[in-house]
Amino acid sequence: MRLLIVSQYFWPENFRINELVTELVKRGHVVTVLTGYPNYPEGVVLPEFVSNPDKFSRFEGAEVLRVPMRPRGKGGLRLMLNYLSFAVSASVVGPWKLRGRQFDSIFFFEPSPITAVLPAVLLRRIKRTPLLLWVLDLWPETLSAVGVVKSPRVLGWVGRMVSFIYHRCDRILVQSRGFGPSVQKYAGRASDRIRYFPGWTEGLFRGALAEVAPAPELAPYQEGFNVLFAGNIGDAQDFPAILDAAERLKDRSDIRWLVVGDGRSAQHVRDEIVRRGLQQSVVMLGRFPLERMPSFFRAADALLVSLKADPIFSLTIPGKVQSYLGVGVPLLGMLDGEGGRVIEESGGGLVSPAGNGAALAANVARLAGMSMDERRAMGRRAREYGQREFDRDTLIDALEAHFVDAVNDNSL
Repeated sequence: MRLLIVSQYFWPENFRINELVTELVKRGHVVTVLTGYPNYPEGVVLPEFVSNPDKFSRFEGAEVLRVPMRPRGKGGLRLMLNYLSFAVSASVVGPWKLRGRQFDSIFFFEPSPITAVLPAVLLRRIKRTPLLLWVLDLWPETLSAVGVVKSPRVLGWVGRMVSFIYHRCDRILVQSRGFGPSVQKYAGRASDRIRYFPGWTEGLFRGALAEVAPAPELAPYQEGFNVLFAGNIGDAQDFPAILDAAERLKDRSDIRWLVVGDGRSAQHVRDEIVRRGLQQSVVMLGRFPLERMPSFFRAADALLVSLKADPIFSLTIPGKVQSYLGVGVPLLGMLDGEGGRVIEESGGGLVSPAGNGAALAANVARLAGMSMDERRAMGRRAREYGQREFDRDTLIDALEAHFVDAVNDNSL
């Protein structure tokens, strides 16, 4: 099939869409990607791209077309301008770059924001081609949950835009079954187009960790019990509750918290570590390339995933859950709803309620008290569940079937 992938985020930025494009090309599809200038997460356009943009015009056999956009920068206003600039640029420049080209399907990767889908909606109409939207973040609910927007009037405006978009999608793929009711609320008569399509365990995390050399950055932390958090450090991850748990265990010299990643709350977390006197037990290691993550996981005794207590987050399966399941290390979850259900159902970890640092501390102590054999058995259960429920090949088979169904149902 001739497939057009539209995404504000794409290689060299690290998102699951990169692996999807690679696999679709391997399966014989002709793939074109419409995206923006790479600037995530640093907030500035990648210097290597600025000096040689042609180097970033092909990816694993797919053609990559890029539209200009304002980089994220720092601060909420610049982030809003970043979102707006992609929506406008991809709607104006995108059709011009794609002039004369025909596609069998358009696929949109939507972690955030929902405004980025508008160019794909326009291209659906121009190309008279079915559009499949992969919903990884619920709008407008997420805006309210993280406190970005509090005005009911503004949230209502965003809700009407979401409804406009959903009604113009031929398939709405949701990463969690919990997303169903919210999407149905805005999809209305288009609700019959909703399908469950979770994220998969990425190939990078499907190998045996025993074959991976531990990250040299972790050489000073080989002794004791290591809880590792990897990923974005933001409001949604509820680091205050994580630090509450660490504070409760600060007298346990055998327990250490390792944080790999960066984000808008990172400096605040560093300041809090000092204020609470946690320098000996909580280590901020910084951000590293995605391909290095297995080497960090290799030194972990448990992998931590957290989301703050909010009804909207209880509907979400964080993408790192699938990654964690694949590597065969026990999981520690501090989250509600779907994400917690997956961990508990797998038998591969322990779950505490979102925002409950005391319960997380108790689970860390419980896991640290288990024998190595018990933890290895838990890790095996996690990997087996991940292979069964989130196998990449099986899920991309399903996506190909969704493409075919959308084409057959297309009435444009």
